[in-house]
Amino acid sequence: MIKMVDSSHVERALAILVFGICAGDTMGSTNGLVSPPGKRPLFSFGVISDVQFADIPDGHSFLGVPRYYRHSIHVLQRAVQKWNSHQNLNFVINFGDIVDGKCPPGQSLDAVKKVNNEFQKINGPVYHLIGNHCLYNLPRDKLLPLLRIPGLNGLAYYDFSPTPEYRIIVLDGYDISAIGWPQDKNSPAGLLGLERRFVMFNGAVGREQLEWLDGTLQDTTKLKQKVIVCCHLPLDVVASSQEALLWNYDEVMNVIHQYNCVKACLSGHDHKGGYSVDSHGVHHRSFEAALECPPNTDAYGHINVYDDRLLLFGTDRIQSTEMCFNP
Repeated sequence: MIKMVDSSHVERALAILVFGICAGDTMGSTNGLVSPPGKRPLFSFGVISDVQFADIPDGHSFLGVPRYYRHSIHVLQRAVQKWNSHQNLNFVINFGDIVDGKCPPGQSLDAVKKVNNEFQKINGPVYHLIGNHCLYNLPRDKLLPLLRIPGLNGLAYYDFSPTPEYRIIVLDGYDISAIGWPQDKNSPAGLLGLERRFVMFNGAVGREQLEWLDGTLQDTTKLKQKVIVCCHLPLDVVASSQEALLWNYDEVMNVIHQYNCVKACLSGHDHKGGYSVDSHGVHHRSFEAALECPPNTDAYGHINVYDDRLLLFGTDRIQSTEMCFNP
């Protein structure tokens, strides 16, 4: 008799053998997550995604998942307090959607300013990504300067090096976007399989940005830097539901897989969170949403970065994750 084996376990075993991934990787409490003995992180940074604040009563997603619009800013406030108490945090990355698309008409600018004021209380730099809900509320020419997002011609992709060993690449997942179509385009109903990603709340990386990504990865390879890619939209079908994927995630990953420097792709948007290691050993982690935290619960964390791993220490709904790779 042939016994069926969970394919995820097979993929996991192959990743350990081929890419040197830690057998102890975990998505659970921080109780099982410890820093490598005798090693200090090269740098550390805070993470949060999908705050989606709005001054409206609690509601639900189109899937029926509860959403806590007024409470989400309290999640951010507690995150800021925690990050500021961390003695060695270098910066924070917000993975997008700081206000919700249901923000009442005429209140969008005030809501964005209110949430951004909380981010400005952080003792260090904050790097913002734009998400679909950001663009429902404000046009790019107002949003990018307000959040101090660098970029050219209204596009929000950029990169920076927190240490000589690493480069962080931020992608603009709404370079090509369907936002502005009729509302019936904002549901995956009637779409099957991977076609479910072709909805209004997703987008794509354009040709010019793909060429920039390729050139940046060439540069990091020459400099022998490791790379962390950040995008509001997930780039891997195992780490995300199909309806949350970047439209052309496959094109982006084809560029990334040409190089060995990218170690992790981090994202938001898919509110339940997810984790995977793809066929090339790249880790994919989508973060759980602050919006969907019931009162007195949280969803934020910080990542310690080493030469051979990323350690995500999560709070409450953010599950801690160890992402190891060959140095």
